[in-house]
Amino acid sequence: MPSLLRVDEVSVVFGGHRALDAATLRAEAGTITGLIGPNGAGKSTLFDVICGLRTPVHGRVALGGRDVTRLGPARRARHGLSRTFQRLELFGRLSVRDNLLVAAELGPDRRKAGRVVDDIIDRFGLASVADACADELPTGTGRLVEVGRAIAGRPSVLLLDEPAAGQDHTETERFGALLRALAEEGTAVLLVEHDMGLVMNVCDEVYVLDLGRVIASGPPATIRSDEAVLAAYLGDL
Repeated sequence: MPSLLRVDEVSVVFGGHRALDAATLRAEAGTITGLIGPNGAGKSTLFDVICGLRTPVHGRVALGGRDVTRLGPARRARHGLSRTFQRLELFGRLSVRDNLLVAAELGPDRRKAGRVVDDIIDRFGLASVADACADELPTGTGRLVEVGRAIAGRPSVLLLDEPAAGQDHTETERFGALLRALAEEGTAVLLVEHDMGLVMNVCDEVYVLDLGRVIASGPPATIRSDEAVLAAYLGDL
């Protein structure tokens, strides 16, 4: 059975700078895969390649065994890919409920969009802010809404770019439990996150990027003790 997400030997060049250098990654159904590394390592660039915002000069991206390297973001979304962004991107003048409804009505369960939204509101503990405007929310709550909106379309592959930013310790613990529940339902979750406690606690596999190259991959216990990773990233935390 193919990985839900396969990235093979992807390279991206900006002018004379190689932002990604033959980066390879897998994300399996029912697992959470972490992607970590120092600022400027290429994590956001790799996300942009995976979701179709940037075309690599070399390499291949596949979703569910289908080569999507030349497809745009909308077509990749129809093949089951969804993502959040490092910068919070909500429809600020819409309520929390309507933010979720916009996505649910574009998904495969559009006839049940209201029910999908109610389920997300309940699951994410958003009942008390369901009718509040999104631009009135604290950052941590806004992150939850953004993730809820990303899953409203029932994606098979979910890319999360620093979703715990702005969350306190209690919110982060609850968020980790939500991620595990999503994975247990069969979703392949790819997580970029600077909160190493969250990464090491919830991820099944972790990839480490440095200067555009994958310098290590493996379960969290292996990554914690990898000398190259300690030198490039974890040793500075």
